[in-house]
Amino acid sequence: MQLHHRHDWNLTPSEAIALQQQLRTEVLSDRPIDLDAVRLVAGVDVSVKNEQSQAAIVVVTYPGFLLVETVLAQRPTPFPYVPGLLSFREGPVLEEAFEKLKSEPDVFLFDGMGIAHPRRIGIASHMGLWLQRPTIGCGKTLLCGRYKDLGEEKGSAAPLVDRKETIGVALRTRTAKNPMFISPGHLADIPTAAELVLRCSPKYRLPEPIRLAHNAAGQFSPLPA
Repeated sequence: MQLHHRHDWNLTPSEAIALQQQLRTEVLSDRPIDLDAVRLVAGVDVSVKNEQSQAAIVVVTYPGFLLVETVLAQRPTPFPYVPGLLSFREGPVLEEAFEKLKSEPDVFLFDGMGIAHPRRIGIASHMGLWLQRPTIGCGKTLLCGRYKDLGEEKGSAAPLVDRKETIGVALRTRTAKNPMFISPGHLADIPTAAELVLRCSPKYRLPEPIRLAHNAAGQFSPLPA
């Protein structure tokens, strides 16, 4: 699929933070997703093994979750692990994977954050600017913000608040399991992002498109000699 190339990836951590501050003004996190129009959903994940990064994008039908397409890309991991700068570690290999994609997903679910990020531009928001499609951040662990009074039942949600700003929700996608931390990436809003993630989680804690992408990304094949 066609990407909107925004910048090169060869940056220092301080340059990366400055770029985030610049790009964050372009992120649109108040646009409801037209859930009735969604037909294809993509899950996006990256695994790292021995300093090699492998990206997986798995496209499924919605609401049936039938497999449509899986694309993989693998390359050396270019950037150190720095909390809040995941985009710069995973972005280059994701760019390569997105360029292989033949489908045109309506929404992308990322294993990572959207605006629930200290600078309000996690990987789902950042790559959303490259995709110019609705993106949603689905974090497994809390990066920033606080929540309270979250019920144990599946579907329970509590606002995720950071510095008096609501940046997403803690969402229970499976009864009595740890919540997911859901936030809009780009061209999405909090209510429709949370609703779509819940609809995409019929059985497991992870939304089905991300679960499939996670499994695919973790299956490393040897690089050609």
